[in-house]
Amino acid sequence: MKSRLRLHGLATVCEEASCPNLGSCFREGVATIMILGKICTRACPFCDVDHGRPAPPDHDEPERLAVMASETGLKYLVITSVDRDDLSDGGAEHFSKVVAALRTHLPSLGIEILVPDFRHCLERALPVLGTIFPTVFNHNIETVPRLYQKVRPGADYRHSLNLLSRFAEMAPGIPVKSGIMVGIGERREEIGEVLQDMRAAGVTMVTVGQYLPPSVRHLPVERYLDPSEFDEIGVMAKKLGFSVVESGPLVRSSYHAERLISSSNFSFN
Repeated sequence: MKSRLRLHGLATVCEEASCPNLGSCFREGVATIMILGKICTRACPFCDVDHGRPAPPDHDEPERLAVMASETGLKYLVITSVDRDDLSDGGAEHFSKVVAALRTHLPSLGIEILVPDFRHCLERALPVLGTIFPTVFNHNIETVPRLYQKVRPGADYRHSLNLLSRFAEMAPGIPVKSGIMVGIGERREEIGEVLQDMRAAGVTMVTVGQYLPPSVRHLPVERYLDPSEFDEIGVMAKKLGFSVVESGPLVRSSYHAERLISSSNFSFN
């Protein structure tokens, strides 16, 4: 997988964010492709992606990605990106071009887009996002609102909920997905409140995983939840009406993404 990605000049969030599941996913020939470069315009203390001033979008990237996907015979692909606050549409048009290229090469490919929050350009980004028609639309809430200033200082909880809600209204036939990390100081009742907010925003698929700091320089973990606690959170989410729930220590937003959509009885072929 690494050689294929290097051959086509592609990056993965698996590598850039030091995901603990990288080994198992790469062995299965699965990766979450990170478009729009490796440099994020934000510096969230939980994330291992480099931050600074990114380069302009690579106009050849959509075609290179589509060729790579075609060569590997993928059936499902997750596309994410760094935050691009430097772009007038936050990178929405580039997402559109990537999906269009993939559809041209692989019409039956399942495509999940895991998007940033488009905080400063939502009104420009939403009309573009509404033309993409992915298999799954994903945007992570990440944590409870009380901890946003500590965990996601460049983001806004209500804005992220608004993005999810407006896309759900705009594209009612497309599953909407979100996820949170736990173990960074949140309380159980706050997790329940976030799950309720997600459901009210139209989210139907949810992931809950243990936060693991990428290094000693990152936001420290406050508590490692017992696997039984993840089971309890999963039961709580099911009771709230989520159609797909993945809750466990090593769960990440795009981990086993194809299996999740398959378990929801939604066909992307």
